[in-house]
Amino acid sequence: MNLFWKKLFGKITPTAKLERNESELITAMHRYAEVEKSVELTEYKKLFHIVKSAKFQENKKILQNRKYKDTEEYQIHKKYLKWENSIAVQTYYKTLESEELKQYLAFKATPEFENLGDKKLVAASDKLTKLKHFEHSKAYKTYVRFHESFIINEYEKLKTKINTPEFQKANEFWGNTKRWHTTPEYVHEQRFYELAKNPDIVFFENEKPERFEKYRKLTLTFNDEFEWNTLDNSHWNFGFHYKSNKIVGNHSFANEKQANHSGQNVSVEEGILKVATKHEKVVAPAWHTTKGFIEKEFDFTSDIVQTAEKFRQASGIFRAKLRCKGNVQHAFWLGADEKLPNIKIFHYNGKYITLGNANKDLYDGVKITGINPSEFFIYTLVWNKKELIWMINDLEVYRTASNIPKEAMYMAFNSFISEQQHGSAGSLEVDWVRVYTN
Repeated sequence: MNLFWKKLFGKITPTAKLERNESELITAMHRYAEVEKSVELTEYKKLFHIVKSAKFQENKKILQNRKYKDTEEYQIHKKYLKWENSIAVQTYYKTLESEELKQYLAFKATPEFENLGDKKLVAASDKLTKLKHFEHSKAYKTYVRFHESFIINEYEKLKTKINTPEFQKANEFWGNTKRWHTTPEYVHEQRFYELAKNPDIVFFENEKPERFEKYRKLTLTFNDEFEWNTLDNSHWNFGFHYKSNKIVGNHSFANEKQANHSGQNVSVEEGILKVATKHEKVVAPAWHTTKGFIEKEFDFTSDIVQTAEKFRQASGIFRAKLRCKGNVQHAFWLGADEKLPNIKIFHYNGKYITLGNANKDLYDGVKITGINPSEFFIYTLVWNKKELIWMINDLEVYRTASNIPKEAMYMAFNSFISEQQHGSAGSLEVDWVRVYTN
């Protein structure tokens, strides 16, 4: 598969951009999850249903627009003031409390009251004259008119009502043109608007959570950003892994030009794992197909690191950001206790990239050209029960449903030089490795 044109026309997202996009997406996903369970969002949602309800809006409209003159409180208070300011009613209450009325009513209750009807007796008596004069006064006539009347009864009821705390509070409320600002509903509305401007809630409301679905299903099970200094402090061991502890893993093969160097060619520099291939002569053990282990002089040194003792996983997503250089073969692969299965997530043979699945003595894979392996790319294997899928950055490059492994497999990185290669110094550089369950 030639990826030159796909890369040229943007079918492969550049590595740096892809990382930024993924980082932003994961950060947004975590933020969304945090906001989703926040007290503020719960309060916002509750207030949203209250403030946006038809009942709330109608009540707000009434409270803001209703005129004081249209209220029952206004009508009651107006009617009360009418009688309170009435000269006649004032005269009635003044007369009711007067000494003249008390004397007149007391006299009226005696037998002598009939004497007020005799003009001669009235003319002859200062007392009767005074009483007769009061009887014909405007004050007494007003008293007779209003005493125990409907008007006075209503006035007394109104007076009692308007002096209650409940009425005074209601009357003050409706008399206030900014009454809406004094209500609990206004407080709720202001809190709703305050929360609506909260950056986290604005983010949550504008976010599209469906874009997180791919990542929500994933659980990070392995992550190495290469912040360690020695292999002893890492997830990795040097050398090949064998099921039997009796077989020494630190060896090369007789048909190779490099000696695996006991981890001496493995280093971490500025957060990048580096497996260096160096031009140097050494004598080291090598496996020969007919002679077994032999001592051989090599012209190059390199190394292999793997997680067989510290991490294995069956199925999931295996990813690494890496690059390589030199007339050297470099590989990122999955292995098991036996020779097979073996899955190449990335293999550069010095000329082009290959990837695929070796299982049951069959190889199922593809050759990749058109991209420069000396540039950082993200190489991914998606392994599920039904198929294996290989990706370079965000582009799927191969898939197969044949010979899917069932056992847990470990990860390995190594560099080597075959007999057919001229060979040179080189390096395999890995920025990070991440594994997920899916």
